[in-house]
Amino acid sequence: MSELRLNAYHIMWLFVFFDLPTNTKTERRHAAQFRKALEKDGFTMMQFSVYVRHCVSKENLRVHVNRVRKSMPPSGYTSILSVTDKQYGEIQNFWGRSERAKPSSPQQLEFF
Repeated sequence: MSELRLNAYHIMWLFVFFDLPTNTKTERRHAAQFRKALEKDGFTMMQFSVYVRHCVSKENLRVHVNRVRKSMPPSGYTSILSVTDKQYGEIQNFWGRSERAKPSSPQQLEFF
């Protein structure tokens, strides 16, 4: 069978982490342009400086890595991490209760 079977090891996730300077108006503009470029390219914000995107293959992932590299601001720190769908499925996320429903004691804090 010569066709490539899509599975949890071929489907990829692309993470972009960044720490950009925002001391001047120009730096703030560059940071905003970078975030907008990520969103235009299909990335979703996980946290303010952490974006994630689903890629159907490693080839597709390379296209998006190149787009991120081209849109990076002239200063600051940017990291790109790629993981397989299988690895992504192993992420453990924990959320506390919302601010509106504060527990009366620290022992009542629940994680999901």
